[in-house]
Amino acid sequence: MDSGRTQPHRGSMIRTLHVETHGARIAVHCAGKGPLALLVHGYPLDHRMWLDLLGSRAAEHRTLAAVDLRGHGCSQQHEPQGCAEPRLDMDLHAADLAAVVHQLGGGTADLVGLSMGGYATLALAAAHPQLLRTMALVDTRAAADSEPARAAREAAIATVVERGRTAIADAMLPKLLAPGADPFVGARIRTMIESQPVETIVADLRGLRDRPDRTGLLPGLRMPVLVVVGEQDAITPPAEATAMAATIPGARLAVVPRCGHMTPMEAPGAFADLLCDFWAG
Repeated sequence: MDSGRTQPHRGSMIRTLHVETHGARIAVHCAGKGPLALLVHGYPLDHRMWLDLLGSRAAEHRTLAAVDLRGHGCSQQHEPQGCAEPRLDMDLHAADLAAVVHQLGGGTADLVGLSMGGYATLALAAAHPQLLRTMALVDTRAAADSEPARAAREAAIATVVERGRTAIADAMLPKLLAPGADPFVGARIRTMIESQPVETIVADLRGLRDRPDRTGLLPGLRMPVLVVVGEQDAITPPAEATAMAATIPGARLAVVPRCGHMTPMEAPGAFADLLCDFWAG
């Protein structure tokens, strides 16, 4: 592990560290103090989706560490910049997350995963449950892709290769945010999507398409679990989150009003409060 730059953000100092693991140099952006909480972004985004949380009161209770999954954001691989793997499997992301937890958390952490980040978090729980002190599954699901969803992944691959990242952003933004969402949030999401390498987006889509079903894992989870979903999430709707939470022993469910799929960005204050209450409990 090596240390990088320190930069201010909304009154909080964000420290960027790098963890060497499995042929990649994973960037981790940290704020706050206390036990480690690892924040795992969705597709096709990066650590910037967590910036509001890094500057919130949640950083008074935890060391919040927003990871850039391999191929995303500031993470690099040991070859030309971009993504070396033709498919980014959730198990590979889980192995990277395990290395980060070992090096930064002393062996345990609170995991917070949104959408694809939730899939990677569940993969980590399947492989190394002892590393998770608690788990927050945010706007995500445990089930694998259906056949129509797999076909949609293939269509998205063709779109990004033939028409570029702007076309992916155009298609995704209406699905990610609730009607009436702040345009500034949409602008931030567009910037993140359009800054990811095209090969990373293709590798993400293949990993999402081929991920295994994790619903069988849920009844055996023994760490405290919080399930969060936006009231107007069109991608992983509240009914699906409710059913998932009901399958996990002792899980808490929170449905956040006036939010779509990007709850931590659409309602950052409410989301920070949910996490603080969950960790305190």
